[in-house]
Amino acid sequence: MAAARRAPRPAPPGVAANDGIAAMIRVDQAGEYGAVRIYEGQLAVFAADKAKSKTVAAIRHMAKQEEEHLRAFDALINERRVRPTALEPVWRVAGFALGAATALMGEKAAMACTAAVEDVIDRHYAGQIEHLGDRDPALKKTIEEFRADEIAHRDTALAHGAGKLPPIACSAAPSRRDAVWRSRFRRGYERSSE
Repeated sequence: MAAARRAPRPAPPGVAANDGIAAMIRVDQAGEYGAVRIYEGQLAVFAADKAKSKTVAAIRHMAKQEEEHLRAFDALINERRVRPTALEPVWRVAGFALGAATALMGEKAAMACTAAVEDVIDRHYAGQIEHLGDRDPALKKTIEEFRADEIAHRDTALAHGAGKLPPIACSAAPSRRDAVWRSRFRRGYERSSE
């Protein structure tokens, strides 16, 4: 007797069909949340130190843009009924800890962390833009705009001394790539360019 084949499970209520775009939105929202938390950790260490006012101003500017990105992806999560990542509690703690730890190592280490993370995100967004092609022009435009901001953040970090430090704080990049992949729960668009 042949075993009966079951139909694929339907998406839970409120969850968009997994066509890859939902996975993009989910991972991008998680990544922007992680970036906000990294900057919050850095500012928790640097904000009271008047000698670091230039660094604090740069971090606050980048953090403000990341908060704008997060609000945009939060809106997309709600509008498109995409399931957010279940790993948000991990990113809340890990992002803040990474930011605070690199800030405790000094301004250049904090900026090296930023440069490493933004380099990963630049490549990540470039892969998404390529993957989207002509599909979903509004999402593609948003990602292109945010990618430009991320490149500017990397350049700001390099201008603040990130390139003058041995790559000790740059170990954030591989863990950030893993975080991006885990936020997708191994579903969605291909893991091609991260």
